[in-house]
Amino acid sequence: MKATLILANGSIFSGTSIGSTSDRICEMVFNTSMTGYQEILTDPSYAGQGVVMSYPLIGNYGVNSEDNESDRPWVEAFVVRHLSPRGSNFRCEDTLNNFLKQHDITGIEGVDTRALTKILRSQGSMNGMLTCAEHFNVAEVLEKLKAYKVENTVEKVTRKEPQTFEACGEQRHHVAMLDYGVKQNMIECLRRRGCKVTVFPASTPAETILTGGFDGVMLSNGPGDPAENVAIIAELKKLYESTIPMFGVCLGHQLLALATGAKTGRLAYGHRGGNHPVRDIAEGRVFITSQNHGYMVLSDSVDPSVAEVSHVNVNDGTCEGLRYKRPNCFTTQFHPEANAGPRDTEYLFDRFVASMGGDK
Repeated sequence: MKATLILANGSIFSGTSIGSTSDRICEMVFNTSMTGYQEILTDPSYAGQGVVMSYPLIGNYGVNSEDNESDRPWVEAFVVRHLSPRGSNFRCEDTLNNFLKQHDITGIEGVDTRALTKILRSQGSMNGMLTCAEHFNVAEVLEKLKAYKVENTVEKVTRKEPQTFEACGEQRHHVAMLDYGVKQNMIECLRRRGCKVTVFPASTPAETILTGGFDGVMLSNGPGDPAENVAIIAELKKLYESTIPMFGVCLGHQLLALATGAKTGRLAYGHRGGNHPVRDIAEGRVFITSQNHGYMVLSDSVDPSVAEVSHVNVNDGTCEGLRYKRPNCFTTQFHPEANAGPRDTEYLFDRFVASMGGDK
């Protein structure tokens, strides 16, 4: 069946339908990862977005239930150059196409993803519509794209009730995780280090955390514009003013920056992929990182009496981490827990555990 992608700038791409045949309107972004498509599809940070995979062959190792980052996919639409008809891997449980159909994700293959990526990179991320209809009115579609906006996404992806995950082996610490769209492997990285993890809904009051007997607080990744989460930012300010150790990643990094007086801004096309070089200023080393974000903390808005930039993006110089003057508090824009992806920066979880007292 034929499928068509219409972008907000009027560009039209034709290809073959994969997955669901339902119409989808979403924000189109691109990801440069060569592997990890299942982790991308199930990452809550992609809520409200359609993903263009710039690597040409996707689906070649199939899918399996162990690699999901949440209990359901969040990507609205999926665009690939070539979808492998079968998966070849000893862990493979099903094909990617069946996975897309099962979870009602509309997709298209046979698209020149290189040309599409160049448009999104030069003109910025933009809304798009994916349809299998044979006839459509382009002018009407463009009006719908103009009206679409990704908003209130944290509320959509967060847990509704607290959930506890026991430590792997001996329990050394109990961590409160605020779920803004957490990936499962972030929880697993803490569990493997002897942490019992209680995951709370995003709107949980600071008082609940501070009176819960926790050793530290983890602020998770998540989707959308950080500045729209006004109530969450107010509660984070209360947590910051305590002495409890804190570690934030991606959206958690941005939210804590806003809570301490810094500002955030939108990137033209975002950082999404598994090959982003980031320099750790204190160590004088460059790490290859996995990233997925469309917003950034503005470095020049950070009060030097509150925090200092600890990591910078080698490609564009943007802020990739903050080290706060208040003891035992730091955040990163990139994902140290990402799988599949580079694991070079998992040392940050060790640093967080050490801030809670090491092997207490």
